[in-house]
Amino acid sequence: MNPITMTIIYFTIISGPIITMSSSNLLLMWVGLEFSLLAIIPLLINKKNPRSTEAATKYFITQATASLIILLAIILNYKQLGTWMFQQQTNNLILMMTLISLSMKLGLAPFHYWLPEVTQGIELHTGLILLTWQKIAPLSILFQIHNLLNTTITLIMATLSIFIGAWGGLNQTQMRKIMAYSSIAHMGWMLAIISFNPSLTLLNLIIYIMLTVPMFMVMMLNSSTTINSISLLWNKTPMMISMTSIILLSLGGLPPLTGFLPKWIIITELLNNNCLILTTMMAMMALLNLFFYTRLIYSTSLTTFPTNNNLKMMSHLTNKKYNLIIPILTITSTLTLPLSPQLIM
Repeated sequence: MNPITMTIIYFTIISGPIITMSSSNLLLMWVGLEFSLLAIIPLLINKKNPRSTEAATKYFITQATASLIILLAIILNYKQLGTWMFQQQTNNLILMMTLISLSMKLGLAPFHYWLPEVTQGIELHTGLILLTWQKIAPLSILFQIHNLLNTTITLIMATLSIFIGAWGGLNQTQMRKIMAYSSIAHMGWMLAIISFNPSLTLLNLIIYIMLTVPMFMVMMLNSSTTINSISLLWNKTPMMISMTSIILLSLGGLPPLTGFLPKWIIITELLNNNCLILTTMMAMMALLNLFFYTRLIYSTSLTTFPTNNNLKMMSHLTNKKYNLIIPILTITSTLTLPLSPQLIM
């Protein structure tokens, strides 16, 4: 693609969530969402095959439907109250429409079906943008209206998302689908706490991005899209196996790694709000997540697949451009837990 075109596309992708985050006007927030939607479509279809075209079509239809619903909610709110911002007097139906549309954009259950399919059909770097940067704008709107949302419905959707994210990833062999289901589960954790302490949602989002970026970088470095292809890392870059294992365990929330920090704080906050049954269910679903990450580590690190002996000579031929970035990101994504007393205070 033309470099000027790519520059314009990436600038629009970056500016979309920034417009949404910095606006208090609902119409401008919607404009930021549309920037993100329209700018990423060329990246989705950049790979010339039917699968990417199908993924782009599914993404566009789902996101356009969500944009239509939220625009309708904004117009109905303006007709009712004469203001471009949600208020305490806003009709509950309008707030429900907004929650549904933002859930569709985030890929929260039960509106999650498009996310694994779209992520599977696109390139790795586009998948990274889809699962990280594209989540910021809808979450920023939820962050601003969190005190108006129905807590019961929010918690039901969060629990369902955590369950789907854990259960859906169990039988997957494609790395992009595994990361998509991981995204659904993490979004569920963020939605569960947003009504009680929205700052913890922000902390969870930051840590989720810190864990997802190095994992995608490992996959991009080796063009790994399946469990079998990641299992060949010991031939190409032996150090990547240990880094990948640590990142996956951190994604699963195993203490004392960084991924345990948001789960620990969120469970503590929910228990302080007397959500005992919900917290128990979320912790059990987190164990399912940790199970399929551990199974992935077993198949990549603890078993040796039959390979040609010549492959053992490939470690000096690998791409070196991420050799400094990935260790730094691995350290930050696994050793942040000692900072937790400062974060809690």
